[in-house]
Formats: sequence, structure tokens, C-alpha cells
Amino acid sequence: MLELKGVAKSFGAKKVLTDITLEAKEGKTTVIFGLSGSGKSTIIKLIVRLLEPDGGDILLHNESILSASPKRLYELRKEIGFLFQSGALFDSKNVYENVAFPLREHTRLSEREIRAKVLSRLEMVGLKPDEVALLYPDELSGGMKKRVGLARSIILDPKVILYDEPTSGLDPITSDLITQMIIHLQKELQTTSILISHDLKESFKAADYMAMLFEGRIIECSSKEQFAKSENPRVRQFLEGSSAGPINLN
Repeated sequence: MLELKGVAKSFGAKKVLTDITLEAKEGKTTVIFGLSGSGKSTIIKLIVRLLEPDGGDILLHNESILSASPKRLYELRKEIGFLFQSGALFDSKNVYENVAFPLREHTRLSEREIRAKVLSRLEMVGLKPDEVALLYPDELSGGMKKRVGLARSIILDPKVILYDEPTSGLDPITSDLITQMIIHLQKELQTTSILISHDLKESFKAADYMAMLFEGRIIECSSKEQFAKSENPRVRQFLEGSSAGPINLN
């Protein structure tokens, strides 16, 4: 479904990513785990070409995203939902208009069709449209902003969803709520998901596969069951040194 082959990225003299090779399994959630500042978010920005890599290739359905013309890239991006770390909502637009924005930008749906889809997606992420639709981002809690951002990221029925630190900055209860929402949506929509996180406990809840990024390379990539048993010393260091408590593999 989505594959990275030998992807590299530097910012000036600083090498951030070196030879990143990773395959996201169709209909599954792959979590890329690593410390803050390790380059995790850079990977998903490269996937949608918000950044350009220095080398390697990125394939969606065996088609190179990096070789795509501007017109083709515009079409490919419709297949990819992106939940930004902060939610990245438009401050000047209310919840309804934020979620409707991709439909207005990429489709010719009628207002009636747009309304039906926006209300459906808000309900899908556990929000009551009649209570939140007319609110503005500065009236929302952190967890609500994430959920509105999630509703917007799935409004075009993407085949791939990219999550950038979806539980960052949230309290444990809200973090668990967002993680359960991601699990529900993955099952409901059968999407292929890549989730970036430094939260080990929440990562294991959401993951089908785990990949660990360390010093610009993927040093381990396996099912979460195999990952939990990894003998890689760096992986063991993080697993055994985690303050998250017992890891739940279910």
C-alpha cells in the first residue's frame, strides 16, 4: 500500500533520516516510535511532500509520489488523510467549516451533501454536531481539537491516514480516548495507517506493527508481539526503561 525505500533527509549539515525503508501493510496500523526530535514527523511530511527528500523513493500503490506531476500529486493527496500534531485547524473558521474545507476544495458536492458528510464524520469521532459545529478552535479543548482534526482528515474517505503525535500534550484519559478513536476508525474505515508517537503505552494499544526510529534509521520493524520480545539492545532499553507501566498487547 505505502512503501518508503531508502529515504534520506538532511537539514543543512544535520542528517535527520538515513536510508529509511518501511512498508505499511494494507488495512493495518504501523506505529513509528522514537524519542522527540528523532525525525518521526519528518517521515510523514515527506510522504505527502510537505518536505522533499534528499534521496530514495516513496510509493503509494506502487506509484512514486516523488515522481508525480503537480496535478497527479494533487490527486494522490486526496487518498491520504493527515492529522497534524496540533490539529492545525483554521482559527477563522468554525468546526463545521474546518471539517467541510477538504470537500469544498476537492469535490463538487452540493451543500446538502457536504452537510450530511460533515455531520456524519463529527459523529464518527464522538462529537455531537449540534453542540460543536458552530464553535471556533479557541473554544475547544485539546482533545476536541484533535477529534475535529481527525474528522477533517477522514472527510474524503482516504485510503491512508497519517497521525502525527495524536496524543501529544493530552492528559492520560484524553490520550486513551483518542487512541481508542483511532482504533475504531481503522476498523470502521479499513484504512492503512501510519502513526507517529513517542508514547510507548499508547503506541502498543493502537499498533498492528511497530517500527523504532533511532539516529535516523529504522532499527526494528515487526508485529507488536515480536517487537515486545525484541532482543535489539536499543529496543530493550526503551521497553524496559519506559515509565508507562505494563505494555498491553491487546
